[in-house]
Amino acid sequence: MGGVTQTRTTRLERGRSALGPALELVHTGRAPTRAVLTNQLGVTRATAGAVAAELQALGLITVDPRPGGAGGAQGRPSHRLAVDPEGPVVLAAQVHADGFRAALVGLGGRIVATAPGCQDVPADPGHVLAAVVEAGAGLLRASGRRCLGAGLAVPSAVAEPEGTALNPLHVAWPAGAPVRDIFRERVREAGILRHPAGGDEAPPGAAVLAGNDINLAALAEHRHGAGRGSRDLLCVATGHRGVGGALVLDGRLHTGSSGLALEVGHVAVNPEGRPCHCGNRGCLDVETDPLAFVTAAGREPGPEVSLLQQSRDLLRTEYADPAVRDAAHLLVDRLGLGLAGLVNILNPDRIVLGGLHQELLDADPERLRAAVAERSLWGRSGSVPILPSTLGHNSLVGAAELAWQPVLDDPLAALGG
Repeated sequence: MGGVTQTRTTRLERGRSALGPALELVHTGRAPTRAVLTNQLGVTRATAGAVAAELQALGLITVDPRPGGAGGAQGRPSHRLAVDPEGPVVLAAQVHADGFRAALVGLGGRIVATAPGCQDVPADPGHVLAAVVEAGAGLLRASGRRCLGAGLAVPSAVAEPEGTALNPLHVAWPAGAPVRDIFRERVREAGILRHPAGGDEAPPGAAVLAGNDINLAALAEHRHGAGRGSRDLLCVATGHRGVGGALVLDGRLHTGSSGLALEVGHVAVNPEGRPCHCGNRGCLDVETDPLAFVTAAGREPGPEVSLLQQSRDLLRTEYADPAVRDAAHLLVDRLGLGLAGLVNILNPDRIVLGGLHQELLDADPERLRAAVAERSLWGRSGSVPILPSTLGHNSLVGAAELAWQPVLDDPLAALGG
């Protein structure tokens, strides 16, 4: 018996460095069975089994011995692998022009619980971040789950390594607000990272991080949504105000030398257009966002619901109105012009659109795809797939990915193993 135990221990030691890669494969759905895990990791079946068993012991995945498909060359059935639906969570928070929202997110990008969105964003970032953390703390108390980290998505470029919001143009925060440090302090004060069973210590690898909302949306779509399997993914979206863009290169989020890459909202598409917050005119930020659509359709923006919801309602219920249809065509043509320029520069293998841009694509997919193809070299020589996002709260899921990353890098260290 001792020899068997020693053998299993040796296998685990050999596979310990594979724990993180193995967890990421299950987390992103790329290893649904132990046989696939074995193949993806390039290890023996015994080592893969030891790795899967350790991740199960940590409460991160489940291993189902019932057949999950052919296991290998011999066709033996393989154990099924999945993230543990009752496992730990991270806190995800998002602030945008029309409010904020908190959620608990498990592995696999699963949203476990969300707090109702609030439509009041004070000018003091400390105040709004305290409110969103308080909402998250309430969710955590109700769930009884262990929280391993926290991530925040904000409508601004976030400079690294400082963690400051450099240009929060669509919320009334001061430029350079230290949002990451404020968020960390509010999370610490709320005791969110303490184990619900007791104790004051946070998990040793717990991360509390902040990032740009569109960057995080792209990360989420690449790992769990419409961008899964893409090598070089371009994500462009307009949410409540403004336009953002992000790029995933060779499977990794590209943020530039200091976190400020790909400010696509300030690509000019109409030289005689509206003044932009950046000082230019006719940028995507002000020519293809919900406010631009509502006003182009001849409607008066109202306070009852968010501008994004007003835009969606117009497209879904009044598209037959010539004024609404003409406004949609105008935005599609300008968005296509901006996307074509980005395609020429970046040569992505896939484009994912979110927010109102996703709705415009759904309303007239051929018009947008033709607008991009006609104006881009790569669009003419080989069309770039343009797809709608598939995650309902992709910035929240992306904020969770920030917090999960230390666990994916080293599960044993992150959980104190």
